[in-house]
Amino acid sequence: MDLVGGCRAFVSVSETGSFTAGAALARIPQPVASRRIAALERHFGERLFDRSTRRARLTPFGRDVLPTARRLVALAEELEQDAKRARLRPMRVAVPATCGVRELAGLAAAARASGVHLEFRAAGPGERAELVRTSEVRVALTAVPAEEGVWSVPLGVAGTALPPGRVVFLETLRAGRSPGARRRVWIQPEDDVPHVRDRLLRVRDAVGLSPSQVAVAPSLTSAAAEVFASADLLLCSAAQAEELGLPWRRTGELEVARGFAVAAALGEDGDRLRTTLKDAAGRCLGAER
Repeated sequence: MDLVGGCRAFVSVSETGSFTAGAALARIPQPVASRRIAALERHFGERLFDRSTRRARLTPFGRDVLPTARRLVALAEELEQDAKRARLRPMRVAVPATCGVRELAGLAAAARASGVHLEFRAAGPGERAELVRTSEVRVALTAVPAEEGVWSVPLGVAGTALPPGRVVFLETLRAGRSPGARRRVWIQPEDDVPHVRDRLLRVRDAVGLSPSQVAVAPSLTSAAAEVFASADLLLCSAAQAEELGLPWRRTGELEVARGFAVAAALGEDGDRLRTTLKDAAGRCLGAER
């Protein structure tokens, strides 16, 4: 039986002394209030009200259990308020610093349509999973090899002076193959992970580039500044290149991509990003449609 609903009707009728007024106070029809109180009496095996008079007068048993019924109703109302506050409390999500404001706003709007409020914390690839472990965030979009991820973001190179063609071969950066100072490929912090960085370094060594020609930048801003000021190249996604106003090409010697998975303290939080919010999260990451 609905113990809370029965107690709410019982308390309301006891306070007004009338089944009709008590039902109105509880915001339920009078027949519903009568049925709930009758069910409560059957459950307890005792009468709560003396129905021999026009007023709803409490029986001795009813007077004895009324204080506890009031506490139960009060606790139920407190629980409902707590639940409302919990639904409005933001779910903190650790995201890559590469996510744009517009895309994050779109993800937040999509989540709000599902009754979830998101709050974002930008962090590096090595930090995001740790933030979940320390409970500083509830969910993180973590960096993983592309084949293991929920989302995959192909990478290429962008620059102010890209050669014609559909791809850029890194071997063309070798000393003697290009005039002037040695051109470099800059790796931004989001791609300073083994499944991206190490593959690029192996290609660097295989095609005969010097160690300094593939370097990790302290930030995306500093890497972009180097590219704008020279003929250097930036390892990035097509979406990032478009945002920077730079032409973008895939690399000729290898196919490399960012992969992203979900780490969550609660399974339901992670499932929400993997399913309902998957497309919106993918747009934040620059994943292919």
